[in-house]
Amino acid sequence: MFGFEQLDVWQKSIEYADDVYRVTRAFPADERFGLTNQLRRASVSVSSNIAEGSGRGSNPDFSRFLEIAYGSLMETVSQSTVAKRQQFCNDDDFQKLYGEAERIARMLSGLRNSLGSRR
Repeated sequence: MFGFEQLDVWQKSIEYADDVYRVTRAFPADERFGLTNQLRRASVSVSSNIAEGSGRGSNPDFSRFLEIAYGSLMETVSQSTVAKRQQFCNDDDFQKLYGEAERIARMLSGLRNSLGSRR
């Protein structure tokens, strides 16, 4: 098992990507290469950057990848808001994604802050 797989924030971000894929399956077919693709790619980018950053040789490098993961997470919030406004997803799915994004954002910030104290 790789070290990043033990991180709660990585595990939650994998679950988040699973939920994004589930929600976007109901999007219109003509959005497959638009919002569906963007939202899926951004959600996968969260866990990918956590994993990549954990393999870097220093806490500042890992911290930078956590910033990128946070940015990708914020992209999903914006994109899911557009999806809701376009009525591609219902309010329950939107609220679930939004709540999960809030939790992951706090976890990313906490991990990043803990790395800053361990330079």
